[in-house]
Amino acid sequence: MNLAPTESIDSASKDLDLKSNVQILDALLDSQQRAVDAVRQVRDSLDVAVVSATHRLQSGHGRLILAGAGASGRLAVQDGAEMWPTYGWPHERLLLCMAGGSEALLASVEGVEDDADAAMADVATAAVGEHDVVIALAASGSSPWSCAWLEASRKRGALTIGMSNNPDTRLLRAAECPIWLDSGAEVLAGSTRMAAGTAQKIALNLFSTNLMIRMNRTYGNLMVDMAAVNKKLDQRRIRLLQGVLPDVDDQRAAVAIEAAGGWVKLAALVALGDTAEVGRQRLDSHQGSLRAAMAEINA
Repeated sequence: MNLAPTESIDSASKDLDLKSNVQILDALLDSQQRAVDAVRQVRDSLDVAVVSATHRLQSGHGRLILAGAGASGRLAVQDGAEMWPTYGWPHERLLLCMAGGSEALLASVEGVEDDADAAMADVATAAVGEHDVVIALAASGSSPWSCAWLEASRKRGALTIGMSNNPDTRLLRAAECPIWLDSGAEVLAGSTRMAAGTAQKIALNLFSTNLMIRMNRTYGNLMVDMAAVNKKLDQRRIRLLQGVLPDVDDQRAAVAIEAAGGWVKLAALVALGDTAEVGRQRLDSHQGSLRAAMAEINA
């Protein structure tokens, strides 16, 4: 019987419990490096996914939707939950879907990943459509819930991206942008929260970061659309604004940030002489690109 890579038993680890702690840690570290290498191998596939997703979302109407079951679902939710605080990505343009709902985020809910009917009902309830981008993850690539989510979304016209740690799976076949993360067998056989999970997390990090850069949610390497609010970030906002405009002192930066309601991107235009209202209009006319808006002011 030919087992899928994520289910196979690595003979090199069969006496794992007899090894020293250092030997176990070395084996685990080697498997984590395989996860990194697996993502590097699909760089071009990630590029295609980013380009396709950017094109779909630039209309200003579509949503970024992440779906998964079990450990894969938790990773999807974790990555998606950072889109608003890091990039100011609107809540109404983000949908995070976990097999079994929020209860399954904190504890295993048995059987939900096999419920394809529930997935199709979720897709219909969410009114997934042609402007949306749907990313589904499953280490096995065969989870009925995740596969059904992607298949139903594609039928409704959404851009579909699938990430699996096994080749030629139902999930990858359902995706317009298939991404096979070849992380291999787990040191602890079948525990796909490990190397497979690491590969998924890295791939999600790369995809979402690159996508947000292309959606004009950054300026250089600065989080100018950062939305999270706390005292630590008050000073970070000043540093970010000064990263865009190095000649602006702390007081002037604080005044501009206050006028912009804490929005660093808008504060940069206010510091250059725009009112908040004019700055918003200028950003809208340039699809949120601070670089293009500043170039217009300086022209």
